[in-house]
Amino acid sequence: MPLEVHWFIPTHGDGRYLGTAYGGRAVTPEYLRQLAGAIDQLGYAGALLPTGKSCEDAWITAASLIAVTQRMKFLVAIRPGISSPGMAARMAATFDRLSGGRLLVNVVTGGDSAELAGDGLHLTKDQRYHLTDEFLTVWRRVMAGETVDLEGDYLQVRGAKLLFPPVQNPHPPLYFGGSSPLAKQVAARQVDLYLTWGEPPAQVAEKIAEVRQLAAQQGRTLRFGIRLHVIVRDTTAQAWEAANNLLRYLDDDTLEAAQRALSQADSEGQQRMLALHGGRRDRLEVSPNLWAGVGLVRGGAGTALVGDPETVAARMQEYIDLGIDTFIFSGYPHLEEAYRFAELVFPQLPLESLPRTAPSRYLSPLGEIIANEKIPANAS
Repeated sequence: MPLEVHWFIPTHGDGRYLGTAYGGRAVTPEYLRQLAGAIDQLGYAGALLPTGKSCEDAWITAASLIAVTQRMKFLVAIRPGISSPGMAARMAATFDRLSGGRLLVNVVTGGDSAELAGDGLHLTKDQRYHLTDEFLTVWRRVMAGETVDLEGDYLQVRGAKLLFPPVQNPHPPLYFGGSSPLAKQVAARQVDLYLTWGEPPAQVAEKIAEVRQLAAQQGRTLRFGIRLHVIVRDTTAQAWEAANNLLRYLDDDTLEAAQRALSQADSEGQQRMLALHGGRRDRLEVSPNLWAGVGLVRGGAGTALVGDPETVAARMQEYIDLGIDTFIFSGYPHLEEAYRFAELVFPQLPLESLPRTAPSRYLSPLGEIIANEKIPANAS
């Protein structure tokens, strides 16, 4: 598969620093349109929109951005147990049609039992993965045009059918992440791309090998992706300075409160993120150029690649060599970092998604026109 690089749309808020409101940036329709426009024009393959009670609704937000973008795809979550497979299929098919085939589907089983209880879902983690397996069985068959009956342990579906199919055949690609043994089994049976958070390469290699073997037992092959933050500057020294600057206003009380809250999650992936740094500021480089500082206060993906363009591209290549073909990046603030990453790192990568612009006789393709360059008098 060709290499894909996606960005992130922070519907929970943006800012210049971690663990503080200082330098914060509100989520407004104008900012979302500005960020989506940049992602679209710079050549990112698409963008992930987060899900959960701390975020604006991903489906409504993504739908509002269809008309202001042309190329980018939207990675939007479906939530087994919170929505039904039939309704989720209709939503996905409608979005796919209205966007011209620009939907990617992120299957989120959920790692916060308290939040899920607030949405009316009262199942253990293992039960949620069994429910997800049943959900995706129905969802995939409905998307393929079948009329589906299922008498499962968690779902009872009779006559489920989709009248208006999606653009992408048989359905928009399914992305899925989970580090527990049961999550990997569900991935092997049901999804198209298995996502991991940004763990050190050796740990990622173990995950990929296990999921690949499980999929082979099902007669299937999967793609693999990784979710990371990134801090890239002209020099590696500048990049590390920027990383440390993100924590400038993070006090110990805020750090301890965040770590206590994150430790309550029943997500194995979250616990693996926490174990990388142990809540300590003095052990944040958990692998060469892989920095776990984001995970001191942020749930979910908590590591960042840090370095100059060549170093970041080289670290990406280490993951590519393991089988990763899709990267989902983010950075603070997301608008500025989207430009910085595209300008500095894209030229280092074999990307097919970059926009192709017609050459001009008079204007430089990048940056300002050269000073005092002579332009013919008849140029318009």
